[in-house]
Amino acid sequence: MDQLEETADPDVTEKLPWWRSKLNLAVLAVAIAVLSGGLGWLIGNNRAIPDPNTTDLGFLQDMRAHHEQAVYLGLYYLSDTGTKPDLRDIAREIVFGQGIEIGRMIEMLRAFGANLTNESDTAMRWMNEPTPIDRMPGLASDADINKLLASKGTDADKLFVALMVAHHQGGIHMAQYAVAHANVPEVRRFASSMVTGQTDEISEMRALVAGT
Repeated sequence: MDQLEETADPDVTEKLPWWRSKLNLAVLAVAIAVLSGGLGWLIGNNRAIPDPNTTDLGFLQDMRAHHEQAVYLGLYYLSDTGTKPDLRDIAREIVFGQGIEIGRMIEMLRAFGANLTNESDTAMRWMNEPTPIDRMPGLASDADINKLLASKGTDADKLFVALMVAHHQGGIHMAQYAVAHANVPEVRRFASSMVTGQTDEISEMRALVAGT
């Protein structure tokens, strides 16, 4: 899965490791989500459940997309091996933890007989805050992602924390609404666990980058 990249000399090519390729990282992220789907559902409650309302379905669809970017950000940050070890541990936890949660969301949507993704261009209608999908709160822009990929060492540490804290804060905002308004108890518990887990990760990341 290595790629060839042209250097300043057109007759010379440099072979890049697989983890420097955006495409390879994206494929890996999708594979993590698919493979973790079964495990994610086993962790959840698969007993008989009440009918989902618009908050249940909208939250799961939109949060799935929100989580996918968190996985990408974690993988992009991990592609620089010169970053802070403790922050790398958190990035790995985010990649695998949110990968499992993506799988769990997919399985719940399947159980509800709902679309696995938001098929419209607008997110968050379910919480009365309609916004373009790519502008959900906390999502990094393409420019932010390119800057992260170009950053090294301490600069990458600080930028990753800034992007991931904002990402988590946006996700917490969405999850808090689901806790209050979802109809399915399992969805409410799931959203509540996101609020707790991401709040803790924000504190950890801020403490670690402050100590650099």
